[in-house]
Amino acid sequence: MPPPDTMFCSQQINIPPELPDILKQFTKAAIRTQPQDVLQWSAAYFCALARGDTLPVKERLEMPVATQKTDTGLTPGLVKILHKQLAPKENVTKEELEERWKDLCLPKEQLDSLLGLGNFETNVEWMKFFALSCSALSGTILSAMKHACEILTEDPEGGAARIPFDTFVFLYTYLVQLDGEIPQAQIDSFLRSLEEPVGKRNGMIKVADFYSRKKCHHSTER
Repeated sequence: MPPPDTMFCSQQINIPPELPDILKQFTKAAIRTQPQDVLQWSAAYFCALARGDTLPVKERLEMPVATQKTDTGLTPGLVKILHKQLAPKENVTKEELEERWKDLCLPKEQLDSLLGLGNFETNVEWMKFFALSCSALSGTILSAMKHACEILTEDPEGGAARIPFDTFVFLYTYLVQLDGEIPQAQIDSFLRSLEEPVGKRNGMIKVADFYSRKKCHHSTER
């Protein structure tokens, strides 16, 4: 080790050429994601980077929303990260979900609550857990479906937020059946009422098709 007062010049220090860009991208990612535990998140970030996995990074900085619950720790941006990481597998182990959850510095008690609500054990059907995560973001089923569309859509931000109607039906049916408060006849009637606009859009549903009906839809606080 050189003495403390040893001076170095730029010619003596070998800086890897890729280091500045790595640090720049890392800094941008940390600013966008705003992790509660920077060290824990940083470890997950660089491990994912080294493995070539999906990074635990939000696409953009999220601003607080007055109507959004804040006691869960979940945000639409964090749910989207989890979806990008886990959706390709369809079914994930509880251990892998716990690891991804921890990487995002989310509270363990919230995960346990969602796993219990869905009666998940060692394996987790991702799209069902995704539906529950969207439900945790808001107080009503239709609000949860709005979040689901905005997270899943391939439309640009601020667009119609279209998703396949089959996906909508799966998520919506799962949530209402789990809720148990809406009669089946009302569920069927609601879905039938959406078939006409969806049919004009090649099987795609947008938020405006169903969210405008929220006043007449029987929804319950979750």
